[in-house]
Amino acid sequence: MIPELILNNQQKMPFAGLGIYKINNESDMSDAVNDAVDLGYRMFDTASVYRNEEIFGKAVRSCGLSRGELFITSKVWNTAQRMGDIEGAFNRSLDRMKLDYIDLYLIHWPVPGCYGETWKHLEQIYHSGRARSIGVSNFGIVHLEHLFEMSGIVPAVNQIECHPLWNQHELTAYCQERGITVQAYAPLARGAYVEREILRQIGNKYQKTATQIGLRWLVQQNISVVPKSINLDHLEKNVDIFDFTLTDTEMATISTMDEHLRTANIPEDMINADLQ
Repeated sequence: MIPELILNNQQKMPFAGLGIYKINNESDMSDAVNDAVDLGYRMFDTASVYRNEEIFGKAVRSCGLSRGELFITSKVWNTAQRMGDIEGAFNRSLDRMKLDYIDLYLIHWPVPGCYGETWKHLEQIYHSGRARSIGVSNFGIVHLEHLFEMSGIVPAVNQIECHPLWNQHELTAYCQERGITVQAYAPLARGAYVEREILRQIGNKYQKTATQIGLRWLVQQNISVVPKSINLDHLEKNVDIFDFTLTDTEMATISTMDEHLRTANIPEDMINADLQ
């Protein structure tokens, strides 16, 4: 069973889930969701811009679990923010997935001049009960401070790229001190640390792979992870990280690997924006 953490609004969220970015084939989606469910996954992360909410919704409806057993995340895209169409975007996501509510709804990127107003709309959606929790993604400290100035609702989650090669310690500490749960996307750095000797040596001690050590390093800091895979062996290994504990020395050693390596793409319309 995958452990859960408690968000700042007392909602429970699993420590690990499945990111479904770029899974756009219906058969692959069905297999991935069903395999994940069999392995104990209960959290799934999608977004409107992934263009797979509809086939994901089909997979969820046929996976054999009730809606209440699942934790589903989606996100509002930049275009909808610029158009001020937050309510419409949210409703379209619900309709595509055939859901009555979303467990966690995020602002995908802090679009300059827009994300503050977008947050106000997310607050309304949250108060309506159609999103059990609301949060942000790719937000830096300056963006979060802007939200704090204008809103009494603290984001439940900040989803950011985070892994041993970009540990984001300052941002993570800032969020956790304020009750914001950090969730790591691309926690495997797109395979960039799979051959790193430090992680392989630590992995040998625990009979784990380098990627399992990287994921364990994250969850041991109370950071949730949503690695993406459709490979059954990888799906299994990505959640087989809760039966051992890294030492303080090992945690510190892994932290020295930081290279500020960004492996995820920045959308073209955000390239010149301040993302710090």
